[in-house]
Amino acid sequence: MTSKLSNAQIAWRAAQDIADGAYVNLGIGFPEMVAKFQPPGREAVFHTENGVLGFGEAPAPGTEDWDLINAGKKAITLKPGAAFFHHADSFAMVRGGHLDVAILGAYQVAETGDLANWSTGPKGVPAVGGAMDLVHGAKRVAVITDHVTKDGKPKLLQACTLPLTGVGCVTRVYTSLAVIDIEDGHFVLREKLPALSFDDLQAVTGATLHLDGAVADLITPEL
Repeated sequence: MTSKLSNAQIAWRAAQDIADGAYVNLGIGFPEMVAKFQPPGREAVFHTENGVLGFGEAPAPGTEDWDLINAGKKAITLKPGAAFFHHADSFAMVRGGHLDVAILGAYQVAETGDLANWSTGPKGVPAVGGAMDLVHGAKRVAVITDHVTKDGKPKLLQACTLPLTGVGCVTRVYTSLAVIDIEDGHFVLREKLPALSFDDLQAVTGATLHLDGAVADLITPEL
């Protein structure tokens, strides 16, 4: 198979679709990287479940204020106009539909938009956190993920086999090989790596890929 995008390149591609002024929650871990790649002239307002709105980039090593952290316990900085609030108020923002976008990682995504991203099964550690609120509270839910597991199995499936985070909640998936929308219970291919054939992409996808017009080349900068 052709080379794939790095995590940074996947995060960059997802960042290009965030509108100026959007209120955005980024999942813990890999999705946090999206904040580094805001397009010039656009500025998102980032929200974290532990009660901060309007935080900025990570501080330089050695300058951290460990009273200022995100939900992933990573040090943050504050932008002008940033606000602090109670954890309960933070979840009221989520549940009240005040977030424009939530970008999360995934173990599995179904063609119906179902998401499994909190448990790997009976031996997994149950820690759903705020994800189940985010996937049904945000106006748009996107996933960033490698296209396949570490052992080469598809992560995009007809139906999830792991415990669900949410049902019918994901609308777009940014993977290491493609950008795929979920529409009417189907995976619709929008972009793919130029060197990757449709058949090769289909071979590593666990559900049928549908076409709706031309498929654009998935091109990102070297990061």
